[in-house]
Amino acid sequence: MGGAIWLIGGTQESRWIADLILSQGFPCWVSVTTSAASGLYPAHPLLTCHVERLTPRRARELIQQHAIRGIVDASHPFAAEISALAMQLSQELGLPYLRFERPKLPQATGIYTDLATLLQSNLLGGERVLLTLGVKHLAAFAPLQAQATLFARILPTVTALETALAAGFDRRRLVAIFPPVSLELERALWQQWQITTVVTKASGTASEQIKQTLARELGVKLITLQRPPLSYPRQTGDRAGVEAFLQELASPRQSDP
Repeated sequence: MGGAIWLIGGTQESRWIADLILSQGFPCWVSVTTSAASGLYPAHPLLTCHVERLTPRRARELIQQHAIRGIVDASHPFAAEISALAMQLSQELGLPYLRFERPKLPQATGIYTDLATLLQSNLLGGERVLLTLGVKHLAAFAPLQAQATLFARILPTVTALETALAAGFDRRRLVAIFPPVSLELERALWQQWQITTVVTKASGTASEQIKQTLARELGVKLITLQRPPLSYPRQTGDRAGVEAFLQELASPRQSDP
């Protein structure tokens, strides 16, 4: 069946967005980058989940293969690369695009900055630092291994472990766990490792809120990386915005032969 919606997924919100797309009768082609993320989506005759880190060429091939008629980008707020690619292809191929961006939490405890500024500063010098950024950014902290005691939380995968070790992390300073992490477990980990600084992302999730709460409670310095500054042609942060986008796509679909 043609006329599918490309849902860029991997987030918790993308689960209910997939359900919404299917409820409107659209075939839904979901792209994710890990096999673990594919478990978010229900088995459904109109849903296909594709696991791959897409290149521009590959994305164009799959858009044609699935006769994509619109894009809903519900990727993680820090997945700037796939969002930029989706917007480029939207313009190039004339495909309607909607960005679903989970709302930001109000700025609260600690320091808000970007990765480049953090790495050029002395904010981590002499600190016992817990990085909760994912393995993609760990290599950037390799030069700081001699200046600070670095710990990292990673996903429990072989690739994540290999990446962390290659970035110079001591295996005794790694914890591998699937999120979300409860407040109680987060507190225990910070206390066990005597953490003085935590580096996290402005993800807008309950996990970010938990870190803000614990930072105040334990007197830990919290450094939050701001989201990449992308300019989306159309954006929403709620269900109504996604519904309106799908309703607009439904009108031309009804006149299809």
